[in-house]
Amino acid sequence: MESLFAQFAILSEQALYDKNFDPYTIEDDLMKLFEVEAYKAWAAMELDQEKQVEEAENFMKEAEDHLNTAMEEAMDEFRRFEEEMNEMVKSEYDSLVSVAERARNMGRTMEKVATIAAKKYIETAVNSAGASMKSAFKAISSHSKKVHPS
Repeated sequence: MESLFAQFAILSEQALYDKNFDPYTIEDDLMKLFEVEAYKAWAAMELDQEKQVEEAENFMKEAEDHLNTAMEEAMDEFRRFEEEMNEMVKSEYDSLVSVAERARNMGRTMEKVATIAAKKYIETAVNSAGASMKSAFKAISSHSKKVHPS
C-alpha cells in the first residue's frame, strides 16, 4: 500500500511539473499498482487463512488425542472395575455354594441321626412292650396256679 502512495506522489509531482504529462498515465500506473497490491493482500490473507486452518486442524488433532486418551483411561478403569466386580461376585457365589453344601451335609447328618434315634426308639418300645407282656404273662400264670379258697 505504501508503494501505491509513493507512486501516486511521484505521478502527482510529474503532473505538476511536466507540461507534456498524460493524465491517463496516472490511471494506468495506479491501476496496475492497485492490482498488484490487491493481489499481494489477497495472497497474504490466503496464507494467513491457511495458517489458521492448519492451527485449527492441529488443535482438533490434539483435542482428538486428548479425548481418545481420556476414553482409553475410562475404558481401562471400567475393565478394572468389571474385573473386581466379577471377582467379588465369584467369591460371593463360592461362599454361598460352600454354605449351601455345609447345610446339605448337616441336613443329611441330622436325617441319619433322626433315623437312628427313631430305630432306637422303636427297638426300645418293642423291648418294653415285650417285657410288659412277659411280666403280664408271668403275673397271669402265677395267679392261675394259686388255688382260690372258695
